[in-house]
Amino acid sequence: MKIIISPAKKMVSCTDDFLPESVPVFLHQTELLHQELKSYSKEELKKVLQCNNQLLNLNYERFQSMNLSKQTSCALMSYVGLQYQHMGSQLFSLKELEYLQKHLRILSGFYGVLKPMDGIVCYRLEMQAKLKGFDLLHFWNRTLYDEITKDDSLILNLASKEYSQTISAYKTSNVTIVDVDFVAEKNGKLITKATEAKMARGSMVRYCATHQVHSICELYGFSEYGYIYQPNLSSETKLVFLKK
Repeated sequence: MKIIISPAKKMVSCTDDFLPESVPVFLHQTELLHQELKSYSKEELKKVLQCNNQLLNLNYERFQSMNLSKQTSCALMSYVGLQYQHMGSQLFSLKELEYLQKHLRILSGFYGVLKPMDGIVCYRLEMQAKLKGFDLLHFWNRTLYDEITKDDSLILNLASKEYSQTISAYKTSNVTIVDVDFVAEKNGKLITKATEAKMARGSMVRYCATHQVHSICELYGFSEYGYIYQPNLSSETKLVFLKK
């Protein structure tokens, strides 16, 4: 089983606690993207990143001075978004990190696919970004899907739609993708609260690592933040957890 998650926009260089153990599989493609973005003016880069001037200046300098093989930090500890905070990435045991290195994959607009202990640098580049003459969805094409499924036919999807579409768009009949919905009831309707769903996704990654999960049925016992598995709302390709 492979677990896929999205990256976070906010990153830190975390070089004190864990040393990278692996190299991103698509580092050559990342270097091509780096050289492309490094050639952009600030005005051109702002159109790509769609960010304020403070973030633009930070990331313009990053791309200008970036060295993809020096001063890297572990991917799992470099992202500091809400999902990663509730994953508690700094608190995993060695056994749990070994599990995640084998089963967890982070989808990235810049790196493609990352293992938790891959060495990466701080960057900003979302999957829906459009560069001059091409966009990232076409750049990566089905490469990410082929990498994720080369030795697994079961995928637990904890990624946002923006990132999971790089996998689901190329699904073949021999692969099962299981989505997870974290919902609450409001005015008789089931809704997804984005912030709480991000928290739950991070907690589910931790649950998988703690319990060494290898099959979907092992997730039925997940009950963090008040979410309870709903078998009557679920299917073979979707797990629904309802917050009572």
